[in-house]
Amino acid sequence: MNLKSKIALAALALTAGSSAFAQLAYNVGVVSEYRYRGIAQTSGEPAVQGGLDYAHSSGFYVGAWGTNISWIKDDGDAAGVKTKSNVEIDLYGGYKGALTKDLSYDVGYLRYEYVGNKYKDIGAAAANANTDEVYVGLTYGPATLKYSYAFSNLFGFADSKGSSYADLSATFDLGKGYSVTPHIGVQDIKGQNAAGYSYVDYAVTLGKDFGAGFTGTLALISVNADDQTKYTVNGYRKAKDQVVLGVKYTF
Repeated sequence: MNLKSKIALAALALTAGSSAFAQLAYNVGVVSEYRYRGIAQTSGEPAVQGGLDYAHSSGFYVGAWGTNISWIKDDGDAAGVKTKSNVEIDLYGGYKGALTKDLSYDVGYLRYEYVGNKYKDIGAAAANANTDEVYVGLTYGPATLKYSYAFSNLFGFADSKGSSYADLSATFDLGKGYSVTPHIGVQDIKGQNAAGYSYVDYAVTLGKDFGAGFTGTLALISVNADDQTKYTVNGYRKAKDQVVLGVKYTF
């Protein structure tokens, strides 16, 4: 199934059902640098991002989200290969439910689509960057524990099926629209081509709700990689400590 077909199916799902039992929300924002699981995706440059989410009262949900990226092109340039793709589109869906009054769960599927990428042209250690994951999460009070499992190759690593990411975070209300969210994540990348690439990432994010759909964030991000040089491309350290500012409008 090509990307147009996937987006068309997602659009149909987003518009299905009665509006009395569903909620459709849109968001658009900008960040000073796009970091995902601690690693820079735009090599120090800003990113413009946006998405839409459809949630049904039954607990089912679907969504789509997009952003500009540079890491595929950056890695290709370092290898002397034209890898194309400066756009990431995520398509996801799942189900949320409650086990008790305080304990809820979330199970779903997430597709990372790097439009038109030719990442596999880098060499034998590389694969198409498109990635498929399933995930399960548990939320108790302010804390969420989530586990994601890749049943495809992970982000362009050849023979990396079975890679996983586990993260623990908690959001605390500080009052007057402020919140703080500490986070720790463990990225385990399988395969002989990924030696030295596994890591642990940490973040503390200060959030502010300005009202009328506007929110702002300030995140302090740190990565403890097995080998930091693995994440240095064209002189830029993608796993270095970083402060990231963001603003988002939801409507």
